[in-house]
Amino acid sequence: MIAKQLISDLIIPLDVADSGATALGLMDEYHVTHLPIVKEMEYLGLISDTDIFNLNNFYEPVGNHPLSLSHAYVREDQHFYDVLRVFTSMKLTLLPVVTDKNIYTGSITLPTLIREFSNISSIDSPGGIIILEINDKDYVLTEIAQIIETNDAKLLSLFITSFPDSTKLEVTLKLNRIDLGGVIQTFLRYNYIIKATYTEDTDEESLRDRYDSLMKYLNV
Repeated sequence: MIAKQLISDLIIPLDVADSGATALGLMDEYHVTHLPIVKEMEYLGLISDTDIFNLNNFYEPVGNHPLSLSHAYVREDQHFYDVLRVFTSMKLTLLPVVTDKNIYTGSITLPTLIREFSNISSIDSPGGIIILEINDKDYVLTEIAQIIETNDAKLLSLFITSFPDSTKLEVTLKLNRIDLGGVIQTFLRYNYIIKATYTEDTDEESLRDRYDSLMKYLNV
């Protein structure tokens, strides 16, 4: 999945002649706090509601506003993970996509990003979740996969969470099986620490908690 495949058709960019008041109205309509500014489709930068409020002149053209996010964008061919990295590092509500000649081609919205993240992580697929706690030097993906596969299960997705000033990793595994008993027993036999498990009965609550955590992480 690359950036140009994530573009939403809902967002109309601002022209340099549009006023700050127009920009704030569109932000309210789109439920975002950022909008791209273009001049004859050349991407100039991303304006935020804070930029407009700071100038304190809502009828000033947005082309006259200083932009705090002039370098907020991704190229059309950048990977989904690059998109996610820019979203989180810059705390954006949408992300412009441009060509290699800096021509604006569209924007990626946060709901689209969340939906694709759900697809990539197999959230909608039936199955169970196991969370392991592992020392970073002991993390061996092939061994984890072998344990799962020897129990006639498949690994649908895997995420690793590291912690500051710690050698511990939290490894979240999404499997294609609801009955996790055999897999859990094998992990315990190999001396793995199991922090938590989630089966079909608790998936909805678990996924809601994880969705809320992701939204908090994205500062939305």
